[in-house]
Amino acid sequence: MTRVLIVDDEPQILRALRINLTARQYDVVTAGDGSAALHATTEDHPDLIILDLGLPDIDGVEVIRRLRRWTPVPILVLSGRTNSVDKVDALDAGADDYVTKPFSIDELLARIRSVTRRLTHPDAPDDVRVGRFQVDVARHRVEALDGSGQTVHLTRTEWQLLEVLIRDPGKLISQQQLLERVWGPTYRAETQYVRQYMAQLRRKFEADPARPRHLLTEPGMGYRFQR
Repeated sequence: MTRVLIVDDEPQILRALRINLTARQYDVVTAGDGSAALHATTEDHPDLIILDLGLPDIDGVEVIRRLRRWTPVPILVLSGRTNSVDKVDALDAGADDYVTKPFSIDELLARIRSVTRRLTHPDAPDDVRVGRFQVDVARHRVEALDGSGQTVHLTRTEWQLLEVLIRDPGKLISQQQLLERVWGPTYRAETQYVRQYMAQLRRKFEADPARPRHLLTEPGMGYRFQR
């Protein structure tokens, strides 16, 4: 059974999430502030943390930073902060995904399923389907699935960007994280690079690049690969 630690200072949210997750066979632990969250992570060993940022004692972003010093446990932020700076700060601190309050319980459950699937299958396979194409990561080859033999040429940078995304299907990755992992730590401000190369990848993989189904943008936060 997957153990979920819910961290929020609003009792009604803790109660509602406990009821909904328990009904779906999750083992639920709760904490009302940052200090209690850090203690519960140590004592209860959750498989996933759902974390509010506006905590009464320690800011949620700082809680994420402290957790990331010693644990890789997935962290799903559930917060009323809608500013893109807050979202990026949380993702760069080490959060795995971000849901804004007020939220749909169905969306939250879908995000939880996405994160917990990565617990069971932490590494993407060498062969990944992206739309109508099969991507052979090991051989750096992209071929159409319709038997036509059509292949897609990717530049070195396009390959690096695509690999970061498809290795963590469903995971939200901030622009700054992509810049650091593809271009290096000195390129944290050049967000236009990510937009340009994502547009190029969509033109090559998506049936309708203007309405992508697989290489998705989360406005103000980053990007994710959706199978």
